[in-house]
Amino acid sequence: MMDAIANLTALLKRLPGMGGKSAQRLAYFLIKSDESYNKALSEAIGTLKDKIHPCPVCGAYIEEECPFCSDEGRDKSVICIVEEPQDVLTIASSGAYSGLFHVLGGAINPLKGITPDKLRIRELVSRIEKGSFSEVIIATNPTEEGDTTALFIKEALKKFEDLKITRPSSGLPIGGDLGYVDKTTLSRSLKGRVNL
Repeated sequence: MMDAIANLTALLKRLPGMGGKSAQRLAYFLIKSDESYNKALSEAIGTLKDKIHPCPVCGAYIEEECPFCSDEGRDKSVICIVEEPQDVLTIASSGAYSGLFHVLGGAINPLKGITPDKLRIRELVSRIEKGSFSEVIIATNPTEEGDTTALFIKEALKKFEDLKITRPSSGLPIGGDLGYVDKTTLSRSLKGRVNL
């Protein structure tokens, strides 16, 4: 295989869910693609880190002003905690939730070196102390790591006696990822959330 194709294939294989054959197919697709498309794609990837950054308050990916933190129409008494920035868009697009968000930046996983101090839990506690929240929805993924993280957060928030702590109800697959859940299932799960 030619070095340029082998190099591109190796880089594409590092993308999540991309196997060797898929990476090779994509590499050949790009070779056959219009040069202007390849240049536009290259520029979009090259400037991504310069244009996109996490919101300093909620942690969602933004370009300028956060559409969630700055939206006066959102319910400021409820905050939904998620693992990753992409989970914010997944939940927001369900149409079943209109409160604020807080991105942790992952889930507790000691085997991968992700301990509670590496997540945005201190920032969450600070937001709860400064805000006037009545409910926290812990929408971590329904995995062992997500459940461990949810229990850790519940413990970290127990000093807020009047704070209702909930978790989305059934409908989310155990061991699944919020990014792959359809909007109807997610909407039903958020509406039927249960106390944690």
